[in-house]
Amino acid sequence: MGSYATLTVPTPELMRRLGRDLAALLRPGDLVLLSGELGAGKTTLTRGLGEGLGVRGAVTSPTFVIARVHPSQVGGPPLVHVDAYRLGGGLEEMDDLDLDVSLPESVVVVEWGEGKVEELSEDRLEVRIERTLGGDAPAADDDSDPRRVVLCGVGRRWDGADLSMLDR
Repeated sequence: MGSYATLTVPTPELMRRLGRDLAALLRPGDLVLLSGELGAGKTTLTRGLGEGLGVRGAVTSPTFVIARVHPSQVGGPPLVHVDAYRLGGGLEEMDDLDLDVSLPESVVVVEWGEGKVEELSEDRLEVRIERTLGGDAPAADDDSDPRRVVLCGVGRRWDGADLSMLDR
C-alpha cells in the first residue's frame, strides 16, 4: 500500500532540513523521484539529502551533466543525483546511464523523473513540490514563498513508513 504525507515548507532552509530529515529514512537501493516546476526546490531538497547522507561534493543541479555521483564520507550509501529534464526518450535514454547498476548500493534521486524512471524499481518515494501560486504569492526574491510537499511511498519498501514524522 505504501505511505503518504503532505507538508508545508515555508523557507528554503526548511526545505534543506526536510532533505536532511528524509535522509535518515533512506537506505541503499532507494529510488526517490522529485517533481515540481522550475525553482520549486527540488535541488534544495536534494542538497539537504546529501548533507543528511554525509556525501562528498556540492550538490548542485546536474542539468547539463545529467547525473552526478556523490560518494559517502561516513560509510553510508552514495547519492546518485540525476536530472532527467533533458532526456526525452524515457527509459531507453535512462538505460544509457546504467542507473539499475547503481541502484542496489546507492540512494538514487531523480529530478524530472515522472514517466521516465518508474520501471527502475517497484519501490520508490515520489516527492512533489508545489509553489504557492496566486495573487497573494510573495515576490520571487522573498524567502517566505511556502511550498507544499507531497510524499508518496510506492511499493512494499514504504509500507508502514511514517512519512508524517517529517512534518516538524
